[in-house]
Amino acid sequence: MNDTNPTDANPIGTSAAESRSTPNATASDAPASDAPASDAPASNATASGAPALRRESVTELQIGDKHIWIVGTAHVSKQSVEEVRQVIAEVQPDTVCVELDAGRKQALIDEQQWEKIDIFQIIKEGKTLLLLSNLLLSSYQRRVGEKLGVKPGAEMLAAIEAAKQHGAALTLADRDIQITLKRTWRSMSLWDQIRVLGGLSGSAFASPEELTEEKIEDLKKKDQLAEAMQEFATQLPAAKRPLIDERDQYLISMTREAPGTKIVTVVGAGHVPGMIANAELPVDRDKLNVVPPPSLLGRVLPWLIPIAVLGAFYFGYSKHSGEGLTQMLYAWVLPNSIFATLFAILGRAKFLTVVTSFVASPITSLNPTIGAGIVAGLVEAWLRKPTVGDCKRVKEDSKTLRGMYKNPFTRVLVVAVLVTIGSAIGSWTGATWVVSLL
Repeated sequence: MNDTNPTDANPIGTSAAESRSTPNATASDAPASDAPASDAPASNATASGAPALRRESVTELQIGDKHIWIVGTAHVSKQSVEEVRQVIAEVQPDTVCVELDAGRKQALIDEQQWEKIDIFQIIKEGKTLLLLSNLLLSSYQRRVGEKLGVKPGAEMLAAIEAAKQHGAALTLADRDIQITLKRTWRSMSLWDQIRVLGGLSGSAFASPEELTEEKIEDLKKKDQLAEAMQEFATQLPAAKRPLIDERDQYLISMTREAPGTKIVTVVGAGHVPGMIANAELPVDRDKLNVVPPPSLLGRVLPWLIPIAVLGAFYFGYSKHSGEGLTQMLYAWVLPNSIFATLFAILGRAKFLTVVTSFVASPITSLNPTIGAGIVAGLVEAWLRKPTVGDCKRVKEDSKTLRGMYKNPFTRVLVVAVLVTIGSAIGSWTGATWVVSLL
């Protein structure tokens, strides 16, 4: 559905540089108080009867007849959880919008979700890297949450529960995470993709000891947010658009179309500036929901190596009466088999999986429709046979590298991904060697 242009949007509660002239008091406009937040008046009424909340994390917008309160949160913050509950209780909104899609909501409320995952289906569909990346991304948040005594995403759960408690409708305002990840991945260069995967692996097991509750709350402040967003835009400009900017547009569009006149929207604090910037702009959500097809290079590249290698085999056989073909076969098979085997051993795969990787890699590298990692992953899953109990422990075990290797479910994912990487390195090495023999 496409959003219309709300030309009468009137931001309330933004900074002086952002705000328009308005009689409504706001959190950022209100004078600072030395009293603790719990002792200060939580809100007062505006001329329209809607409460004007005096909190730095709450931004108010007036769009047509809708009065919107955007609560900027940190996803591992006790204070954010309490603020969400208090704002919803004070506003008594018609609708509560949350920065979730259906899948992420289900993951938050369904503690048994991992028990329902079919590891064989994940491998066959080529989703092992996606699932492993998700685990790496969330493992650091979970360890930070444990240190601070709060479950990641607790503020979203609080918003869902408070909406139900106060009789408000619930709107899942974020774009489907699968669409976001696919648009992000396809927007990045190969080098950026490698950097992201390396960063995920490095941060997944980094120590959160230096993070405190005060530092988490500081990250919600506008100057800190602006600096973080600028650094992200500098490091990965192609990824920022689908991962942040497009979702800002999507979130404000869904908020504007939420039923009722009083809306509370709960989002990560990093989305608030972008939502304000897009408050008056039309948003084409249909366009934002389209996953762009792979580029021409992306479609051709997987077939480039097989075509080049098979062509080289034919040329070597024709020119040297078979002797050249033998050398080229060695040049192709050895790097493929050796690298796939080494990476399987690095994943501490079962012996049969290691042998399978050795045999499969030179063959599957000539067929882009199936990878050595898929074959190795299926064999490893068949040998390890992850149980329901293993699946239950995935979140806990994925917090450490040792735990990921110990858990049969995550071990299968690790082996499948590592063999995929090893086979890719081997195929490029082998192709280079084969071509050099022409």
